[in-house]
Amino acid sequence: MTLDLEALRARFGGDNERVIHDEGFARVASRLFNAKGTRVAPFAGVPTLLDAPHRPVDWSAPDLSGLDVALLGVPMDLGVTNRNGSRFGPRALRTIERVGPYDHVLKTMPAIDLSVADIGDVPFRSRFDLASSHEDIEATIAAIAAAGVIPLSVGGDHSISHPILRALGRERPLAMIHIDAHCDTSGPYEGCKFHHGGPFRQAVLDGVLDPTRTIQIGIRGSSEYLWEFSAASGMTVVHAEEIPDLGIARIVEMAKATVGDAPVYLSFDIDSLDPAFAPGTGTPEIGGLTTREAQALLRGLAGIRIVGGDLVEVAPQYDATTNTAHAGAQMLFEILSLVPFAPGRARPQP
Repeated sequence: MTLDLEALRARFGGDNERVIHDEGFARVASRLFNAKGTRVAPFAGVPTLLDAPHRPVDWSAPDLSGLDVALLGVPMDLGVTNRNGSRFGPRALRTIERVGPYDHVLKTMPAIDLSVADIGDVPFRSRFDLASSHEDIEATIAAIAAAGVIPLSVGGDHSISHPILRALGRERPLAMIHIDAHCDTSGPYEGCKFHHGGPFRQAVLDGVLDPTRTIQIGIRGSSEYLWEFSAASGMTVVHAEEIPDLGIARIVEMAKATVGDAPVYLSFDIDSLDPAFAPGTGTPEIGGLTTREAQALLRGLAGIRIVGGDLVEVAPQYDATTNTAHAGAQMLFEILSLVPFAPGRARPQP
């Protein structure tokens, strides 16, 4: 290819310096920049999840009208078995800047294509009681679902998924795509069965999660002996060691075939990522996904009938670099980016 410098200068220089010639890119820019060519600085204003508008909710009489998606903090880690601290996960993700708003692979601007808001945190009655905390999560998610709004929650430890599934799966058991280092289908620990190592076992037994339409991806570590429930109940388990040979494209096919056209819950534990990318978590396991693999996996799921999701187990105090929170915010954005592609939802052009 011969460089025509004069042609480039004519097209991109002088009065054309601010012109974006690609029609798709021009539409994106027109929705972000004002007439002077500026946009809100990423470090300015009150921090929110994915820089979405903050919409306070009076939970005594919740008004969620007009929303498509509610981003919700769930700062609770009473169910951890190892290092605590994921109660700070929602706050850590809110401080991350420059995630989105455009997904260049899926070519969507989900926070603009949809009506999305950060509605704050679950209103917990007690910071000390696990049982009442789960009740509060279930009641909050039930109110969001009753308003016809898709909840995307940021934990918190993985035990929050159980009450969320109880709220969303009341009418029919949900399918699930679960990306994690651990199956989280173990039995009771020290007399408690509602910890973060067993939410999906309890959800199946409660009749709110369909194990035959559940796939668990990235599983590894030394606790395999605790997860016989996954196979016994009919869940599909993809171990981390299988990923290189299978490839992400094949795993996406498996996930879509497993969930079919059922309503799908998507649960992403940050420890699914290798600790090289996300050390700030309570139960890190080496040998995990790269951030690039995780993004490709999530983007490949476009078209599933997503009805809710979560991003859990970010414990920011174990990562002075903030990389774990950054990765968590990016994965939350990838999950949000799936919503415009859900069956029956019209997707505006970017």
